Order: sequence, then structure tokens, then C-alpha cells
Amino acid sequence: MSEPTGRGRATLVEGEVEFGSDDAALLEAIGRTGSVARAAETLGRSRARALRRIERLEGGFGDLVERQRGGRGGGGSRLTETGRALLGRYDRLSAAVAAAAGVPETVVGGVVETVDGELAAVDTAVGTVWGRHEGCSVDDQVQVRIGADAVTVRPMDDQAPGETSARNRRRGRVTGIDRGETVHTVQVAVDGETVRALVTNESAQRLALGVDTEVWLSWKATATRLVMDAVG
Repeated sequence: MSEPTGRGRATLVEGEVEFGSDDAALLEAIGRTGSVARAAETLGRSRARALRRIERLEGGFGDLVERQRGGRGGGGSRLTETGRALLGRYDRLSAAVAAAAGVPETVVGGVVETVDGELAAVDTAVGTVWGRHEGCSVDDQVQVRIGADAVTVRPMDDQAPGETSARNRRRGRVTGIDRGETVHTVQVAVDGETVRALVTNESAQRLALGVDTEVWLSWKATATRLVMDAVG
């Protein structure tokens, strides 16, 4: 079982046109310098390449840059209201992706046993785990990715079955706690593997969490991602 942190890439899509970090940098530079040529030079790109990219982006998102030719001031460029709004949208999406990227993930490999609509059951080292898939079939090899923010920690005297959507429920033992100011990352051993969970300081105190504390873990199938595993 590997221990990566989830990563993401902010992208806005309109039709077949994608707006990403390089495009945001171009628009920001135009807004800052007042010129496509100066913006391109700042970014180490050619003016022709920058103009082609703007034309491509405007084909999907509308007029983004207002260009003025010649004149005593030698012309210039500025962002339109649409361009400024697009940058705002991208900044908000980037912030959301960055926040999500900071959440640790537990990743374990397995083989799909059953497919039931958008959910599938996977045979893993920690038993059968249910998760959301996109096009998996029986016998496919997949990665089961569980965000630490999706895992609920409960005391051992909690025998309630929990929510019907929480198909994944395991007994484990705390092996470590990375303590933050308000949120802790708890490592829990489950059948020899490690599952991570985010627990608030208040909950950690209420549960009296410490190394060797036995707990129940549960996480919803709809919050568990199944990703096709590259083989060979």
C-alpha cells in the first residue's frame, strides 16, 4: 500500500478548449504589462505563439483580450471583462484543487469482483472494498484510493452498523498520529496495511486516541475512487 498525497490540476473546459495554468499566466502577464508582446517576452514565449493561443482560447471562452493597434502610444492590450472573470474562475478552482491536494490518500491495489452500477467491489489486502468506478469490469486490476478526509474513526464500543452507504468498515489499531494544530492525521493498521484518517483535535481527545488504541474505521463507497491500474 503506497502513501501518496492526492494531486490535481486545475483546468477549465469549454467545448474542446482547455484553459490551464500556462493560459492563466499569459492573461495575468497581459493584464500586468498592457501588451501581448511584453507578456510573451516575460514568459519566454514568442508573440506569434501567444497570439495563436489567445485566438484558440477565445474560440471557446469568448473575447478575452482587447487589442489596440498603433496610435501615439504604440497600441497595447488589456483584458476584457470576460477575461478578468475567467481568471477569477480559474483562481478559485486552483485554490480548491490545492486544498484537495493536501489531503493524504491511502492507496491499495486489487481486482474487481463485482460491479453494481456506479459502484464496484474490489478484492484487496484489507478485504473487499467498495468504491466508485468509471468503466471498470470484473477481473480488472485497479487502485483503490481513499481520501483521509472520507474516513470516520469510531470507538470500539460503537457496534452500530452506521450509514447504509458506508459499505466499508474495518477494525484497526492506531500506529501513529501526526498532530496538527486543529486536525491530526491518524495512521491505523488494518490487516497489516495502513489506512489514514483526518481527525479533529476535539475528536481525538474524545476518542482518547493514542498509539495502540483500537478503533473502528468506516468510509463510504461513494467517497472511494477506483482507478484503472496500469499493468505491464
